[in-house]
Amino acid sequence: MIPSLPTMHHLAHHLTRRVPHISRIPINLPSINATLQALALSPNPLQAVFLFKTKLSTPDAVSCSLALKACARALAGREGHQLHAQVVLLGHLADPLLLTTLMDFYAKTNDLAYACKVFYEMPRTDTVAYNVLISGHVLGGEAMRALSLFRTMRCAGLSPDEGTVIGVVSACAQLGSNRLGCMAHAFVLVAKMHDHVVVCNALMDMYAKCGCVELMRQVFHGMTHRCLVSWNTVIMGMAMHGHGREVLGLFDSMLCEGVRPDSVTMVAVLCGCNHSRLIDEGLRLFDTMEREHGVRPNVKHYGCVVDLLGRAGRLDEAYNLVLSMPIEPDAMIWETLLAACNVHGHVGLAERAMVKLGEIGSTHSGDFVLMSNVYAMHSQWADVVRVREVMKTCNSRKVPGFSFIEAKGSIHRFVMGDRGHPRWREIYSKVDEMNRKLRLNGYVAQTSFVLHDIDEEDKENALGYHSEKLAIAYGLISIEVGSPIHVIKNLRICGDCHGVAKLVSKIYGREIVVRDRARFHRFVQGSCSCGDYW
Repeated sequence: MIPSLPTMHHLAHHLTRRVPHISRIPINLPSINATLQALALSPNPLQAVFLFKTKLSTPDAVSCSLALKACARALAGREGHQLHAQVVLLGHLADPLLLTTLMDFYAKTNDLAYACKVFYEMPRTDTVAYNVLISGHVLGGEAMRALSLFRTMRCAGLSPDEGTVIGVVSACAQLGSNRLGCMAHAFVLVAKMHDHVVVCNALMDMYAKCGCVELMRQVFHGMTHRCLVSWNTVIMGMAMHGHGREVLGLFDSMLCEGVRPDSVTMVAVLCGCNHSRLIDEGLRLFDTMEREHGVRPNVKHYGCVVDLLGRAGRLDEAYNLVLSMPIEPDAMIWETLLAACNVHGHVGLAERAMVKLGEIGSTHSGDFVLMSNVYAMHSQWADVVRVREVMKTCNSRKVPGFSFIEAKGSIHRFVMGDRGHPRWREIYSKVDEMNRKLRLNGYVAQTSFVLHDIDEEDKENALGYHSEKLAIAYGLISIEVGSPIHVIKNLRICGDCHGVAKLVSKIYGREIVVRDRARFHRFVQGSCSCGDYW
């Protein structure tokens, strides 16, 4: 008989501590499978693979499935591939549960090609198999493919369950498509899943990432039951949109309802303070979070406060906080400090942060780009060249910036200077028109955001065709007047594009919403929801 879940966790803990004594486990399939299940759920799931290899000469389909679950949890690609080969040799490919587990392993290790291969070779597919593949494509960043699979599933006559809906809603969130998101919400209502807490949490997250704050509020206030994740989701959603005061109000309401905050809650509230320039409130929360709420600050909380101080220009306080941390600062902490130095042009502190990142062994391209930005702000072009040479030596490549926009039911992707779109001539014509109108309204290109040591005219041309400007231009020619233009950017929006979006919203009378890597910017009549603080 397979133990209950608490018993399995206890057994897993016991076995993980006493690995040398695994040889004492009785050699019979039920006992070994129960132990495999416990170890697969343990903090060290690869112990299950070790047991599988050492104790089983002829494993059954259940044993193979449990070992594959362990590989999926440990993201152990090589061991999982070996198990797949063994499954083929043992002739277990007719077992539907095992095949679904195998597909889940490939999806979680981001090997979608193999996951699809297993899926299409299955003699019979059910809802569960589709759910695994849909979730795998969402995790792999292939949201459109996930939605296509959902349509295929519906055409096959299969009824979606909660897992399917969560995968589909997550795909809509990834795309930032409020149109598709509203369609997914309508399906939730038809399927009568609107009382499912997990589904509602996914809907709130989706609406937050699609820029639909009011719809997120409606889902939250319409919930009959809420869990801690529900509060965390709505608080983080508000934080992303810069509604810091509402974040603090929600946090107070949560406490009044007797819901105890966790580590994630405190990160979300600190982010809300950070994005809304609520510096004193954020510092007070950080200072009291352990004493009043029982949450010990971890590296993410310290990162939020370093960012809070850094954005406000209080760089010495941010640096001193890093030096006083009771835990070792990780790369994220030093990158946060470096980003603040980039905003405020602090060369000396930026160099110290880069030294620390080098000691940690970080070769992230963003670090080099930020350091180059700081040098470029002070026209230290020799240092910019030196940073680029180090970047090449480390084999670190700059992540290309791109933006995408949904128009007329299709997703359109742009990179800087993009001429691959079928309507690129119209787009460039609109950009030129935008630039003429911008100059008439006093716009001056912020050429400090261009790193190259080139003349001002060339810098202005380089800025003129950033991906978000191309996306906004396409929105102006393809999205009807009265509808917001939603743009998603994979990197942080640059200061020049931010200024352009503000003016364009005023000149053309259009609402423009940009979701960048850190937060949302809502541009209306020449102002941004971030208050030029991001």
